[in-house]
Amino acid sequence: MAKIQYQGTGRRKSSVARVRLIPGKGEILVNKKPLDEYFGMELLKREVKRPFAIAGCEGKFDVVATVTGGGTTGQAGALRHGISRALCEADREAYRPALKSAGFLTRDPRVKERKKYGLKKARRASQFSKR
Repeated sequence: MAKIQYQGTGRRKSSVARVRLIPGKGEILVNKKPLDEYFGMELLKREVKRPFAIAGCEGKFDVVATVTGGGTTGQAGALRHGISRALCEADREAYRPALKSAGFLTRDPRVKERKKYGLKKARRASQFSKR
């Protein structure tokens, strides 16, 4: 018998999270490590768990996720987006309205602006001197 699982892909900045939700007791594995071990900051752990709190399904699903690219904040955001999408796949009618109103299903479009020639960064020019 095949196990029931729901998939979702989340993105934020340059991070991509591939998320699988499996009915279980609420364990979260990120890159084969427990959530507490992978993310050090409490704020990021809370951010990852928020879709479950808003949908009202804490402890109903185990999460197995693979996250690549970016930094810790971007990865946490991508994971949140992926979990939200997977929850919608699990039960669209029950979870989608709450997640949509919280803004968890919208991909955050903000990415780093490209560097322009003649400047030090995207907009930062070298210091001006009259002499």
